[in-house]
Amino acid sequence: MINSYKNVLILAPHTDDGELGAGGTISKLIENGAKVTYVAFSTAQESVPEGFPKEILSKEVKNATTKLGVSKENLIILNYQVRRLNYFRQEILDELIQLKRDNSFDLVLTPSLQDIHQDHATITQEAVRAFKNITILGYELIWNNLSFDTTCFVKLDEMHVENKYMALQCYESQSSRDYMSRDFIYSLAKTRGVQIGSNYAECFEVIRWVIN
Repeated sequence: MINSYKNVLILAPHTDDGELGAGGTISKLIENGAKVTYVAFSTAQESVPEGFPKEILSKEVKNATTKLGVSKENLIILNYQVRRLNYFRQEILDELIQLKRDNSFDLVLTPSLQDIHQDHATITQEAVRAFKNITILGYELIWNNLSFDTTCFVKLDEMHVENKYMALQCYESQSSRDYMSRDFIYSLAKTRGVQIGSNYAECFEVIRWVIN
């Protein structure tokens, strides 16, 4: 089934969200020949750790998505203020609708509807409005999810998990976070794999399923 998707949109409220939630799947999609467009809505300059340039996350997301195979022309970096995305709902919706008009996406990956981070919730809510005729899957960021519906799994090979890990290593400014560790990334992929009898997997919440 994953082979049937040819034009995929990844919505990342902040740089690194897309890799954390769906890095292995992005790697597999590109391996299978899909075009993947990655949109980062905020470079979170106000949250950059002391000692790093404020624009560091813009550079890091370019390196990380390149590691996964995303073409430079398919990376879109916007500059909404971190933790303030809900103040710009209409502008964000307009961005999403324009993306829809300019492309023929057949799959959208966005944070889970159960994600409690205000920026993540805003992006997903507006994505549901903009892409209501397209299959939408919500990726998990377990530190933000009060609950999560494990209703869709993508089987991964070890190579896909390793590509995800290597992409996340590009985020030097975020390296102190527990969820960036190799142990965490592999353990979660292994846990989701065990649930479906696979070596590794990523799990998604079905927000909208469109069958052609």
